[in-house]
Amino acid sequence: MSYISPGEFVKTMVDAGESKLFMATRDVLIRSFMAGAILAIAVALAVTAAVQTGIPIVGALIFPVGFCILNLLGFDLLTGVFALVPLALFDKRPGATFNGLLKNWGLVALGNLLGALTTAVLIGIAWTFAFTTEPGAAGQAIAKTAEARTLGFAEHGAAGWLTVFVKGILCNWMVSVGVVGAMLSKDVIGKVIAMWMPILIFFGLVFEHAVVNMYLFPLGMMMGAPITIADWLIWNEIPVILGNLVGGLLLTGMVLYATHLKPGPTRSRVIKPSNKVAAN
Repeated sequence: MSYISPGEFVKTMVDAGESKLFMATRDVLIRSFMAGAILAIAVALAVTAAVQTGIPIVGALIFPVGFCILNLLGFDLLTGVFALVPLALFDKRPGATFNGLLKNWGLVALGNLLGALTTAVLIGIAWTFAFTTEPGAAGQAIAKTAEARTLGFAEHGAAGWLTVFVKGILCNWMVSVGVVGAMLSKDVIGKVIAMWMPILIFFGLVFEHAVVNMYLFPLGMMMGAPITIADWLIWNEIPVILGNLVGGLLLTGMVLYATHLKPGPTRSRVIKPSNKVAAN
């Protein structure tokens, strides 16, 4: 496996952020749609595996397969562009503007949502004979999860909202590390390993991912979860998006940019004479 230096890969991060910022609207929507759809399929696989085995960590072990597929194919998640696109502004790339950044984030979010919702409907049809039968064990697990991660947080009021926000920060700290970690390697195996580890951590610790939740909660409602769209948005999606933004931008993008591409001045070395020399 071949690797590149940290400084070189952070330069690659900035270049990637710039290319995403100026991508055609059509391409942004298509790539983000596919990213949301593939990630949703991976969630369905992970939940099914956890239900079948009765061991939740099994779901976490296999969930990264979806993230690896979409990343290798060049599709975009909102969590990834939170970390990468702002770097083009920090680096003062020509034409990079704050309005352009907001447009990119908005288009990626829309594409992810449409992809996740489309997959939610398709999975719902597949699991219930076109909504004519009750959901099986996996569908029921999704419904229970959707309820617990909205109404369960709502029971704690502001503390619950803060908890979701922090889980969003922790999630995209790991997810964005997976996105940029893949840039350290020049071959597929190295990229997959670099992505698999942090994605496993986020899923295994049940942190909150905005795009995963764009699929999980709509499907949960289809499967019978007693929640509303307002419950989903207020007690999960909005604080998660804000947390994902902070985690990706501050804990990954800005940290790596500041310390590898724009490091502080090197301190001069002061060599003190040994006691023996000083005595002479």
